[in-house]
Amino acid sequence: MVKHVILWTLKEDLGADAKQKVKVGIKEGLEGLKGVIPGLIEIKVNTNPLPSSNCDLILDSLFEDETSLRDYAVNPNHVEVADTKVRPYTISRVCMDYEI
Repeated sequence: MVKHVILWTLKEDLGADAKQKVKVGIKEGLEGLKGVIPGLIEIKVNTNPLPSSNCDLILDSLFEDETSLRDYAVNPNHVEVADTKVRPYTISRVCMDYEI
């Protein structure tokens, strides 16, 4: 199995209310992919970092294998969420994929 973890920082020019709305949209969009994309076992988005954090939200997902992860990256359902709910509002993205 393969873990796929992403940390995002939202754009600084978003106000507090806008950031909260964006976080909800990202969470709903990405978690809504469970059961839609083959090989995606688990997907969770946490939008409530502690004050000691230096990012705004995290994606923690689990895939059957590397092929499933690669297929997820180009799946039209995932691309739509990324292009409409994530990329327009984030300034940085850090990713780590690893086998478990």
